[in-house]
Amino acid sequence: QVQLVESGGGLVQAGGSLRLSCAASGRTSSGYPKGWFRQAPGKEREFVAAMFWGGRSTAYADSVKGRFTISVDNAKNTVYLQMNSLKPEDTAVYYCAARRSGGYDASSFYSRTTTYDYWGQGTQVTVSS
Repeated sequence: QVQLVESGGGLVQAGGSLRLSCAASGRTSSGYPKGWFRQAPGKEREFVAAMFWGGRSTAYADSVKGRFTISVDNAKNTVYLQMNSLKPEDTAVYYCAARRSGGYDASSFYSRTTTYDYWGQGTQVTVSS
């Protein structure tokens, strides 16, 4: 079993920055695909960012491209989401996700919630205007 624990959420003013962390434990490989998703009240969970193909490729939602960066520390088995230039519309609960196997699927594959086998409990990010 794999456990994912997110941290780093909080309240920030528009234009500010936050860095989310997701520590993985259990039977997982740091090279397997990891993703970040978010869910705002009354909305479906949506893709934010992913790292895949053994860590050699990343993908981002259009709404965060150029502002958010996904990265991984293999030694700590931790994936990060650096969020800059935050906007009120970024307010949501942010979840990290992990897939139990690797592979070289099309990049769009890694933006689907159904691709991932393990999920964290979520961390709240609130951006005030």
